[in-house]
Amino acid sequence: MDWQSLWLSAKLSSVTVLILIPMAIFVGRFLAYKQFRGKSWVEALIMVPLVLPPTVIGYYLLVGLGSQSLIGQWVEQFTGAQLVFNFSGLVIASILVNIPFAVQPIQRAFETIPHDIPDAAACCGMSWWRIFIKIELPMIWPGILTAVVLCFSHVLGEFGVVLMLGGNIAGETKTISIAIYDSVQAFDFEAAGTMSLVLLVFAVSVLAITTSLSRRLGGQHANPQR
Repeated sequence: MDWQSLWLSAKLSSVTVLILIPMAIFVGRFLAYKQFRGKSWVEALIMVPLVLPPTVIGYYLLVGLGSQSLIGQWVEQFTGAQLVFNFSGLVIASILVNIPFAVQPIQRAFETIPHDIPDAAACCGMSWWRIFIKIELPMIWPGILTAVVLCFSHVLGEFGVVLMLGGNIAGETKTISIAIYDSVQAFDFEAAGTMSLVLLVFAVSVLAITTSLSRRLGGQHANPQR
């Protein structure tokens, strides 16, 4: 078992979730409540990572963040570090790839809130911020929980984008999925099987727990007197 790679994957997943979920909450709320020209194109753009092959996304990120790009040159000039073959680059890539997994569940959760609830709260004198914190966030917890689990699990098992942008640097970009690939290439099927089993058990357990919690939270909001 490659514990260093597992720890790196867990770290990458955690950082991605901590950065992406707060952004997804506001983006999801905006898309759920606002109607504007070109909204369907914005939603389609958000969904692009679901249909593009990971290697294609990885290629564009490699070109867009590499040392020959404007972004790559700017970052290297001011920080002295490169984004490609670096943990920071993996974080950026993971955020971009997982946008649909974060935004979609949260947007759908906001869309289930009856419009008369925030309107009634506003009529009672509650500010937009208080309505958001006290009313909307508690009602969309199942969507937020789903987004967190989907993003964390997807980053944990991401392979194509990680390999294209980060390569295979131990302790820096070698995630658990890359470690499994290396074990298979080295015909170490026992190690590959152990690591794959760990990911499988984790995925099934987390999804089962998330489904149960989402049902409980949804039931509590549907039956507040219980």
